[in-house]
Amino acid sequence: MVFNIKDSENRRVKTDYPRKVKKIENIWIPMSDGAKLAATIWLPEDAETHPVPALLEYIPYRKNDFTAIRDSARHPYFAGHGYASIRVDIRGSGDSDGILMDEYLKQEQDDALEVFDWIVNQPWSTGKIGMFGKSWGGFNSLQVAARNHPALKAIITLCSTDDRYSDDVHYRGGNILASDMLWWSSTMFAYSARPQDPEVVGESWRENWIDRVENTPPYVEEWLRHQRRDDYWKHGSICEDYTDINIPVFAVSGWYDGYTDAVFRILENIDAPTKGLIGPWVHEYPEVATPEPAIGFLQEALRWWDQWLKEEDTGITEEPELITWMQESAKPAASYESRPGRWVADTTWPAKSINYKPYYFNQQQLSTQLTDATAMNIANRQEHGLYAGLFCPFGQAGDFPGDQRLENGKATVFTSEPLTEKMELLGHPVFHGRIAVDQENALLAVRLMDKAPTGESTLISWGMLNLNHYQSHEHPEALVPGKQYDITIQLDALGQQIPVGHQLEVAIAPTYWTKAWPSPKPVQVTLYTGEQTYIELPTRTIQPEDQQADRFDIPETAPVTERKTLREDERTFDIVHKPIEQVWQLIDYSDAGDRLLVESGNSFGSINKNIYTIKENDPLSAHIQCDWELTVGRGDWQTKLITNSEMYGDLEYFYLTNTITAYENEKELTTKTWETKIPRDFN
Repeated sequence: MVFNIKDSENRRVKTDYPRKVKKIENIWIPMSDGAKLAATIWLPEDAETHPVPALLEYIPYRKNDFTAIRDSARHPYFAGHGYASIRVDIRGSGDSDGILMDEYLKQEQDDALEVFDWIVNQPWSTGKIGMFGKSWGGFNSLQVAARNHPALKAIITLCSTDDRYSDDVHYRGGNILASDMLWWSSTMFAYSARPQDPEVVGESWRENWIDRVENTPPYVEEWLRHQRRDDYWKHGSICEDYTDINIPVFAVSGWYDGYTDAVFRILENIDAPTKGLIGPWVHEYPEVATPEPAIGFLQEALRWWDQWLKEEDTGITEEPELITWMQESAKPAASYESRPGRWVADTTWPAKSINYKPYYFNQQQLSTQLTDATAMNIANRQEHGLYAGLFCPFGQAGDFPGDQRLENGKATVFTSEPLTEKMELLGHPVFHGRIAVDQENALLAVRLMDKAPTGESTLISWGMLNLNHYQSHEHPEALVPGKQYDITIQLDALGQQIPVGHQLEVAIAPTYWTKAWPSPKPVQVTLYTGEQTYIELPTRTIQPEDQQADRFDIPETAPVTERKTLREDERTFDIVHKPIEQVWQLIDYSDAGDRLLVESGNSFGSINKNIYTIKENDPLSAHIQCDWELTVGRGDWQTKLITNSEMYGDLEYFYLTNTITAYENEKELTTKTWETKIPRDFN
């Protein structure tokens, strides 16, 4: 994870706040069951005589070290503009009591409601609360909003989802998201087991740490036990009943974030004031995000909070509901410093500016004209997908998809004629196809590319479907070999301009490693072209509201806490082919460095290595290994966690091994291994 704040001439550090700020550390918020949650609060100095609304960020990533830098750039800013800005470590994380047993538990929501009760009773509180967060904090902002606490008046949810099954790091289109399910579990396996600080909690820290290490489960075991959309995933998915949310929601994401699609669903389905913003960004706050342009998002957030928590007319309710960055075409690159384009605005979503244009498939061509029906065999290579980039980039070099020409020989590709008019796309491409397969279990992946006249092919959207789920994610069923099925695959949303002279490409394959865990046997897919097989592209026309879109301020941050670099960052991202063994590997290594926070003396570091291995023509060779090393310390108190997580499968089962070892001052304190096998359930 990357928590560093970027320094740039395009950002300004603001210190001249309307109100002076004080920081109160290591506050304990009591829960009704006797547990305590650890908090830091930034307050206007005069808040007890001039009470203020409160803003809550509620996440498990350790406020005293791992998020201290980013917290210092954001929370004082809000406090200086008249808010109590509160950062709480959820139960089982940081210095808070307990063990974090899984994501988004009901206990987490219940605790948040008690935090609200505590805030309301503070002398500096007006009794009005806003909640915000990125990723986990964006998820639980939505989930807690659905609990309808009377003090919660509005939320800002960034890089999050309303659907825990279909649109998160576990499953996509009913397929196991191989690139992320084990990786994210391995991340939280290590993150959640980090120790409390002895200077904060006292001598019990070591006993509590051993308890965390030995009893924090590898979440992947539970995730893999629920391979279909059941009650486990419905919990925390606010899409199950959007009417549960009746307060204003500001939803934010980026085209390179893994959670862009939720913005569109939130705008379409929540019957309360909503606002959507999508930039060219990765999984990050917009004032510090890449690719550029970053924006003055803290200023935007203040306008939102002032409107709903201070009842000031900031004009935000009169503005277009959705503002997006329409990206210009760009050749593929491992990373981008910026993405040229322009801001566009739509009054509502779904938008009147969008029309769906069909392209039909025939003889490896895309055409706006329907042609004669044919039957085509789709290419099948297990190593297809290695150049797809990360599901959810954080902005490191290597995160973004490579030139798709490296992939297209391992799929069946359909190409349009060069465009004679510029095309702008906004929303979800949708693939419709008639297919047959020769196995009971199969998947299908679809990629959409922008092909330059010089040949480079840039991935602009993709989607996939576990074909056993073609009718239902709750009730998958075996496929009948040879039977024809009509399927629909919604691709990820995009905001993309395609210039004159460029071509559209659509690639189809029954594999997508590392995104999809392979079907248990090699699959031959037959595609039947004709009127039932086409892709719909969401074309957009220029709107008068576009003139209101480009109005963002220069990004501002608060002065970040002083830190020193003890070990520099390092990132490598390698694709290795061993022709003799017919083996392909993706090796993703990320050393986030080691940082020292000067004021507290706390240091923290992380190293992560992930290896994805597959053998040509052998789906059962798929194997993932994820390793972490995390350090937290101060002076003579130094701790380290080393974890190893592995996953592979055979025709009937998935096999998981997770090991964690804790070290105090380089001496092993405790270790534990979890091993299990879980039946395959149409995956």
